Amino acid sequence: MECYLPLLRVLEDSSSANNQNPKLTISLSPTLLSLLNDQDLKDRFPYWLKTRLNILKKVNKDQVDSANSLADNISIQLSDWYACKGNLIKRFSDLMEADVIDILTCAATHGYLPLLRENTECVFAQLSTAVKEHIRFFGVNPQGIWLPECAYFEGLDKIMVANGLRYSILDGHGVLHAKPRPKYGIYAPICTKNGVAFFGRDSDSTLPVWSSKQGYPGNSKYREFHRDLGWDLPIEALRKIGIEEPRPLGLKLNKVTAQNIPLKDKAFYKAEKANIQVKEHAKEYLLGRKLQFNNLFKAINQEPLLVAPFDAELFGHWWFEGPRFLSELFKQSGEQNIEFTKLNDVLKENPRIQLCEPCPSSWGQGGFHKYWLNESNSWLIPEWSKAGKSMIQRCNNGVKNEFELRVIQQAGRELLLSQSSDWSFILKAGTTTELAKERIHRHLTRFWLLINSLDNEQELPQSKLIELEKEDCIFPLIHANDWKKYQSDLRIKE
Repeated sequence: MECYLPLLRVLEDSSSANNQNPKLTISLSPTLLSLLNDQDLKDRFPYWLKTRLNILKKVNKDQVDSANSLADNISIQLSDWYACKGNLIKRFSDLMEADVIDILTCAATHGYLPLLRENTECVFAQLSTAVKEHIRFFGVNPQGIWLPECAYFEGLDKIMVANGLRYSILDGHGVLHAKPRPKYGIYAPICTKNGVAFFGRDSDSTLPVWSSKQGYPGNSKYREFHRDLGWDLPIEALRKIGIEEPRPLGLKLNKVTAQNIPLKDKAFYKAEKANIQVKEHAKEYLLGRKLQFNNLFKAINQEPLLVAPFDAELFGHWWFEGPRFLSELFKQSGEQNIEFTKLNDVLKENPRIQLCEPCPSSWGQGGFHKYWLNESNSWLIPEWSKAGKSMIQRCNNGVKNEFELRVIQQAGRELLLSQSSDWSFILKAGTTTELAKERIHRHLTRFWLLINSLDNEQELPQSKLIELEKEDCIFPLIHANDWKKYQSDLRIKE
């Protein structure tokens, strides 16, 4: 919530200001929407904020100023939460209806689609399930999608079209190495022969905002992400609030200070100085884009489009000042004669787009697929392949009754959950690898339990199915048709 509550506030305030015209394209994944809609999490969230406020009251004297500043910020979030009764999805929907934002979907569980392509139906199910969830929450079909990790493979556009998805974003090289080479490079969208448009990521526009070393987030006045009271407090204090071991609490009272000094030597955060710096950085960023626009216009002889995509959690979570930076961009953009737009508006206003076939690519390390396919995680691919083939075969064979339909649809949930690209990423990064392995094993074990109960006609107790449906209850509209050859319906046999 360090991200979405501040982001909503910025967009709502900016859109109500007379001299501002904020526009943004944002992807809200099916899994994120499920979390935002979860009543248990909604009930627990205010208690968690109040717990953090209580912790901040007990800091050392030299921490008081920083703690009070953070407490004010958390109190605003708490008031915001109560004002909307925790319904953040409606606030996003209202912004969409007000033409402030365009909301993209994502693959159902952020599956890395090029690694699922052996079984095309598995790619289709990732997209179709996502579209169903988007319609459930927003009442409209999504026109665009954030492809997980910007990962593209030849033929993916056909599957996108089959799900009503007409545009997405690729890293710059995915567009620059398209065939034929785009006339305007990454500064205008391209379109495949199957009718899907792709926008290229502009590194010049993203680096100053994204990079913690070369960009704004690493500025000495901004809040330090890695030092947290959850690591600094004595274990006795943590146990009093029900936490048995040191862990991040989202309570960060220090500033970056300098890149090369230890965390223990970081100075305390000063909000007023950080706010001044945000305004300066916003002005600097807009001036940089204005210069870039002018140079590009001379080179390509048409108005260029700069697409700067980021992980949403950069704003407020990784970079605490990020939402304020966005607010300043909207405030100052008129002074620099820079307009913001949404990707779907670009397509509406520019129906004539060059036909090109994008290059297989991702925005990961190396620009291709190696971060998700290497010695640390390649063992996952045959596991997904085997499970995917079994799911497709089972769905094409049909089911005998409603209970079997529930079984196979729960198997679909488990398969989707096992396919999350997060697991591959964690295994490669070497962070919480045991967690990743446990989750993969859990979902695949459950998948095979469910599938084998159908294939071997071994009775699955209804109580067990109910248990799994309750624990992995995501995607209520999931349907086994999505794993068929996707031209006929799955029907219960007479």
